[in-house]
Amino acid sequence: MGRGRLSSFDTMPTEAEGIIAWASQELSDRERTQTDIYAEFVEKCEALMKEHRGELEFRIPSFSSFNRYSIRMAKLTRRLDETRAVVAALSERFDPKDADDLTVMTVETIKSMVLHMLADHDDKLLPKDVMQLASAIRQAQQAQSASTYRRAKTMEFLEEAVETVAKMKGMTAETSEAIKRQILGVVN
Repeated sequence: MGRGRLSSFDTMPTEAEGIIAWASQELSDRERTQTDIYAEFVEKCEALMKEHRGELEFRIPSFSSFNRYSIRMAKLTRRLDETRAVVAALSERFDPKDADDLTVMTVETIKSMVLHMLADHDDKLLPKDVMQLASAIRQAQQAQSASTYRRAKTMEFLEEAVETVAKMKGMTAETSEAIKRQILGVVN
């Protein structure tokens, strides 16, 4: 089974990838109208062809193609934003350990979503689309690393606090270790 007809964005030369990435960023910023962005997109494409003095000719996507591209990018951005919002809302409702578990689960979900999107759209994704998906994975992994680091620092702080209180109250080392095991699940 074939991949179907290529979109006008798929047929643009690699030299235009920077212009496509710029348009994608402008669309996701939501500060300008699509019509204004498209007009500048056309200008940039024409300038690129002029710069190459006839050695680079390509068909500039029509406004309707630009609109379809915009909708596709908006769906992708919205899906990633919704995932981030759900994670943020859920993490506020859980204690640190539950939030860490949720972070791990979310990172795995994001990775899975990206892999599914790559599998479903590998023939339609532009290099900048892949770059955005890679960025989503990197940000998710950074969140997971930060969560793990925060948990480790919290554990260190709580262990030190238990030891300090134990010394102040004259408790034995065995009692201090028992408290840590009960409260923190730490076994030294």
